[in-house]
Amino acid sequence: MNSFEAIVLAIVEGLTEFLPVSSTGHMIIASSFMGIASDPFVKLFTIAIQLGAIMSVVVLYFKRFFKSINFYIKLLVAFIPAAIFGLLLSKKIDELLESPMAVGISLLVGGIILLFVDKWYNKPTINEEEEVNYLTALKIGFFQCIAMIPGVSRSGATIVGGMSQKLSRKVAAEFSFFLAVPTMFAATAKKLYDFYKEGNTITHDQTNLLIIGNVVAFVVALLAIKSFIGYLNKNGFKVFGWYRIAAGLIIIILLLSGHNLQII
Repeated sequence: MNSFEAIVLAIVEGLTEFLPVSSTGHMIIASSFMGIASDPFVKLFTIAIQLGAIMSVVVLYFKRFFKSINFYIKLLVAFIPAAIFGLLLSKKIDELLESPMAVGISLLVGGIILLFVDKWYNKPTINEEEEVNYLTALKIGFFQCIAMIPGVSRSGATIVGGMSQKLSRKVAAEFSFFLAVPTMFAATAKKLYDFYKEGNTITHDQTNLLIIGNVVAFVVALLAIKSFIGYLNKNGFKVFGWYRIAAGLIIIILLLSGHNLQII
């Protein structure tokens, strides 16, 4: 992987991580288009640059993260289901991660669901994050587990989960962003642990790529989050639904036509 490829993947990560469109699906398309070979460092890179995206949430919502201990407890409660199921089903998840077809189908099905979400959950009663209780946070956490299926989209699953619990679109999206912080931090820490456990090391050039990737992902995610909240409030999910359907069909058609797509 060179610097240009690292920047492109970081842009893709920053744009798609917090949108309900699946960053995994877009990584497949981008990496296959550029011909990036999958190796331990590339796999580490795609996870580690999530730290840059995480920091964009912390910066944008800085005051929220220092408001009360109750805020952290709710995030912990919501994070627990993913932590448990992630450990119990790690082998099965790894198997699914080897299937681009699973990503394409998930994108397609998820897109169809997003076309109807605004009609299904159009009477929210929770309009502030402070109104989210522990049970509601736990339920949203179980929705996050659905995103262990590649192509589902972590943000999409948790936002829809929040709306199903009567959260407004804005509050559901923001809670999804907040929940991304412990989730992505844990995923990055585990990936780093596995990387070194397997006897791999990071070279000076690779360190530079990680720095570049995180900086780019941070800046792009910052812009993406601000734009997404404003758009979501006014227009809802339909455009993301159609976009997912198109992306899913592209992946499925490429696979059926004999193209070798890899999940990096």
